Amino acid sequence: MIITVAAFKGGVAKSTTALHLATYLQNKADTLLVDGDFNRSALDWSNRGCLPFKVADEKQGISLVKLYEHVVIDTPARPDADELKTIAQGCDLLVIPTTPDAVALAATLRMVELLKQLKTNYRILLTLIPPNPNKAGEEARTALEKAGLPVFKSGIRRLAVFQRAALEGVPVNAVKDPYAQIAWRCYAEIGKEILP
Repeated sequence: MIITVAAFKGGVAKSTTALHLATYLQNKADTLLVDGDFNRSALDWSNRGCLPFKVADEKQGISLVKLYEHVVIDTPARPDADELKTIAQGCDLLVIPTTPDAVALAATLRMVELLKQLKTNYRILLTLIPPNPNKAGEEARTALEKAGLPVFKSGIRRLAVFQRAALEGVPVNAVKDPYAQIAWRCYAEIGKEILP
């Protein structure tokens, strides 16, 4: 399975999502994470610690991809129309992370408009959902569903433990922190929606 993670807006947990989906898929079969982001966030993350799967840039990924059952691709933020077409046609599922704020949702809707012409399989993932009593996550989900857009049933909570995982160079489920398992459960639920 090839899963690509892409977004029109930066700061929506795109690389964090790619990394944790790769962690989930690695539990099922050998998984490769291809870091196509210009910031090389996933490669930096892996260089700081130890990840349970292989991380490669796009040049290395070309020769490695055939060796793996699952491939997750982290893309550069804000792809143009031609890049988006290539990204969308080269995967089994396109995951579009978005935060529940107006600016990120507007960027996601622009991306979806372009995707409609490509007839690609995509799903929107709400990330950095603020804690209760803030209702931004619920309101964003309701708005996306009312618009008839495919949205993951689960979402990713805004938790500081994700930054700690990045600093330690490990997935969040390897961090010794009371919130680590809560954070991991968010991504494990998304993983089950993709590959039970």
